[in-house]
Amino acid sequence: MSPQERRKFGQELITEALDSHVRRALDSGRTPLDPTGEAQIARAVDNALFGLGGFQQYLDNPLVENINANAYDDVHVRYADGTEREVGPVASSDEELTELVRTAAALLGVGERRFDPGSPTLEMELPDGSRLVATMAVSRHPAVSIRRHRFPTATLDELRRTGTFDRPMQAFLSAAVAARKNIVIVGATGSGKTTLARAMASAVPRHERIITVEEQFELGLDRDRSTHANVLALQARRANIEGLGAVTLSDLVRTALGMSPSRVIVGEVKGDECIPMLNAMTQGNDGSLCTLHASSSQGAFSRLASFAAQAPERLSAEASALLISEALHFVVYMAVTRDGIRAISSVREVVGCEGINVISNEVYAPGIDRRAVRANPLRTETLDDLEAAGLDVEGWLLS
Repeated sequence: MSPQERRKFGQELITEALDSHVRRALDSGRTPLDPTGEAQIARAVDNALFGLGGFQQYLDNPLVENINANAYDDVHVRYADGTEREVGPVASSDEELTELVRTAAALLGVGERRFDPGSPTLEMELPDGSRLVATMAVSRHPAVSIRRHRFPTATLDELRRTGTFDRPMQAFLSAAVAARKNIVIVGATGSGKTTLARAMASAVPRHERIITVEEQFELGLDRDRSTHANVLALQARRANIEGLGAVTLSDLVRTALGMSPSRVIVGEVKGDECIPMLNAMTQGNDGSLCTLHASSSQGAFSRLASFAAQAPERLSAEASALLISEALHFVVYMAVTRDGIRAISSVREVVGCEGINVISNEVYAPGIDRRAVRANPLRTETLDDLEAAGLDVEGWLLS
């Protein structure tokens, strides 16, 4: 029985049980539950058996962005408008919260997922694409953080409408993707990097073969066959209890290169996978994307160089700068504006290197409200590439 069939069967049993309760109440002269009460009980039981218990009501709310439980009764919810609220308990005890996570790991996760004192941290993707991270034993109480993906099939059009960028920026991004420029998207945690990567990927022609490499499935490009017909999603794997079976992002990037990709998208670069990724960008896999934690567009270069220096290859600062300058075409920086909107704040064109320094040209710079405003001109050869890919250069320059 598939998970969907099991849930449908369970819902039928819940309905039968509630009907039986109503009949017994009527037979004994008691007032039965009203329809609202029945619906609440049915939903609570369904959430407990097939969903995520007390968290499910927030997962079902499209306005909820993040859910953080520091204990069963210390729960905080962040909404899309930036407001945060402390809400009621999501379980009746810490023990029940632990069991809730353990059950979710067994029923909802992909592959082996343990959650016990021997494996006290857990990261997994939920069926709706949300990302769950949980801890026990290493914290005073079991704790859970759930990060929602409110735009699972985001497009550039949708992000423009939400204020992430304006029409000229949309035209520029579309042309950069069409021109097969290699782009790294940077920003702080929760700045919208993954959503922008997903939206930019939506501009890739449907027939192109995309391979995504992620620590945890988040991009979800393989879920949308109408937009992407040929996607392979790869996920890293931790070692098992015997210390065996680990598959790293670096391993997967190398594997991806042997599987005939048109483009490789790395969900988030965190370490030595940066070297095979950058090498891939210089060896025929143009049009690739990745995301990276950095505090500015300029900071992306030192961040990548730091990873390269710590990798097994131990690249020197000069070698790192050369590799980065040959691999990357653009850096796009995401920030949260003063009015709480996630928006593009800076775009840099990579133009070369001098010694240990990557030389770049800030095409868009942060404005007063942190939104990107036009700053410096693109190189002529870059403009030619973007025009050949469909950018109305004259209109873009005048906008």
